[in-house]
Amino acid sequence: MNEARPGASAVDYLKSLPLYLLPHHALSRLMFALTRVRTPWFKNAFIRWFSRRFDIDWQEAASPRPQDYEHFNAFFTRRLKDGARPVEGGDDCLVSPADGRVSQLGAVEAGRILQAKGRRFTATALLGGDPERARRFGDGRFMTVYLSPRDYHRVHMPVRGRLLETVYIPGRLFSVAPHTTRVVPGLFARNERLVCLFDTDAGRMALVLVGAIFVAAIETVWAGLVTPPHRRRIEVTDYRDAGIELPRGAELGRFNMGSTVILLFEDQRVAWTDSLAADQPLRTGQRIGRILTPQAG
Repeated sequence: MNEARPGASAVDYLKSLPLYLLPHHALSRLMFALTRVRTPWFKNAFIRWFSRRFDIDWQEAASPRPQDYEHFNAFFTRRLKDGARPVEGGDDCLVSPADGRVSQLGAVEAGRILQAKGRRFTATALLGGDPERARRFGDGRFMTVYLSPRDYHRVHMPVRGRLLETVYIPGRLFSVAPHTTRVVPGLFARNERLVCLFDTDAGRMALVLVGAIFVAAIETVWAGLVTPPHRRRIEVTDYRDAGIELPRGAELGRFNMGSTVILLFEDQRVAWTDSLAADQPLRTGQRIGRILTPQAG
């Protein structure tokens, strides 16, 4: 496949290449501890500084004061007021799983997913190296949503679904900021991540929670804290008989700091909204596409 040259700038490389030398997991463990310090003066000052630095909208938070949170991470994964993120459309609509920005979206081409201009990675690598797990998505549709530090960090279901299995995949913890995605080859298939596979109203769906530096903490509503601890082997957990079904718009999990969500659907099962494009902002529950009716025969 012929691809355009990478769109990364010299500045992108200068900002990204030092990440190869950093002890990703050690730094993330330190951040994990700092964000759970309960000393009032420390955590309140941390929250206030962060709020100013990233222009946090306190008006939509269910608890609107720093002192309402037991530690910084409780603030970072804060619940919003009821109705702050309405779920748009009917059951045939797909909705955004998170606040953030569209990094890339489109068709999976012969099993390869666009990361950034000139950079692709395979669905097989993203989903843990099992070709059979990736087979359904080889010519499907994908969307990558980047969550910045200022965003709401709970992740919700884009469509109603029944959980089949999860796959924990160990890896590095590169930053997933836009400048890094333009530089680091196969970034999302190299970072630590949790793949959640569902049977949905739109067929098989993979929702991938991608960790990043300072973001080595991923939770789900059915298993609690999945990582840390960091493990060295892929771990597959079968939920087919657990009866875990989540409606469209329901909370699925959360990042304890910011990161990326990748959605994969099978071919001819969904269509993205025409107006969506890379770098477009998204809000949880916003309409992003529709379910296609399977063709007879």
